[in-house]
Amino acid sequence: MNKSMSKDKTLQISQLSFKELQNKIEDFKKKRDSLNQKTKEYINLLQEIESKIIESLKTARDVYKPKRDYWNKKVKQLKNKKIEYKKLYDTLIDEKKKHQNSGEISKQFTSIKQLDHKIEALERIIETENLDINKENEIVDKIRELERKKQLFVAEQQSNGIYKINRKIEIVKINLNKIYEQLTKWSGKSQKYHIKMLELYQEANELKENKKKIEEELIENKKAADRYHNQYLEVVIHKKKRDKNKRPYKTKRRTVKKPIQKRIDKNQEMLEKLKQDKLAVALEKRKAGKKLNLFEARLIFEHSEE
Repeated sequence: MNKSMSKDKTLQISQLSFKELQNKIEDFKKKRDSLNQKTKEYINLLQEIESKIIESLKTARDVYKPKRDYWNKKVKQLKNKKIEYKKLYDTLIDEKKKHQNSGEISKQFTSIKQLDHKIEALERIIETENLDINKENEIVDKIRELERKKQLFVAEQQSNGIYKINRKIEIVKINLNKIYEQLTKWSGKSQKYHIKMLELYQEANELKENKKKIEEELIENKKAADRYHNQYLEVVIHKKKRDKNKRPYKTKRRTVKKPIQKRIDKNQEMLEKLKQDKLAVALEKRKAGKKLNLFEARLIFEHSEE
């Protein structure tokens, strides 16, 4: 079928006039050059996208990940410190309960409270009753004595274990509150850098998807350019043969530099490698039973025909 189509095409070309051949040459060349220009634009765009992908991944890996890891480490250390303080707090509470259960503290507290009531009662007498100077001095002396006893009880209470335990509990509470504040602050910083890192990874993934689509468009564009180039060469060769047959004598053969020889081989190699990579991915997906897109199915079909 392909041979038949080729013969038909050759037959059609042979029926064209000189002017029609020239028009075909110019038309195919124009279309080919236009597509080749688009190929260059695709390649430049792919290089630009690749640079952005590299930059996004580099910033995520070298800037935000180290900062996130630094604050994660600080948070972990602080959490360990919080656990230590919580254990100490629980231990102090247990010690306090033991002292409270011994009854010593309640007795001392009761004694101080009784002294406070007595002092208040005597002060009320001085304030409300009309006393002579001697009676008032006597009550004042009693108040001083009760205050002295109260101070002794307070001093004794401060020297025993419960007072020291309460002081330690207060210090531990203050430190725990500071730790909670720092945890909130440092966790926020870690989360901030983690989000920025994820945003850059997401950006890189989106760029990769875009790059994949452009690569597919590039391959299709190059196929179209090659088709027009082959058609261009076919018409040029036919025109040369016709010109040669019309010459009355043999002229010195001149070497015609084919335009394709002037093109950059590097781009051609890159495109071929890109096509082979896409084909390998498509074949692997088919082998794994995964769904192929239209472009991948066409690549496999063209490969099987070859």
